[in-house]
Amino acid sequence: MYNRKKPLEEIPLENTKVWTCETEGCNSWMRDNFAFEHVPSCIMCNGTMVSGEKMLPVLVNSTAELKS
Repeated sequence: MYNRKKPLEEIPLENTKVWTCETEGCNSWMRDNFAFEHVPSCIMCNGTMVSGEKMLPVLVNSTAELKS
């Protein structure tokens, strides 16, 4: 059988710094280089966030220097 679909490229992953919500029941998180504050608060529940790491696809943010 012939299949026209091209094989999917493997997306490169890297260990990325993230902020994770500490509130129980809230599973929101954001990449550190997309946060506007040095220590952000959760946008979903306004709780405190802790720094951590996740294996995520590579993204480039050209506005990372805008943190207040």
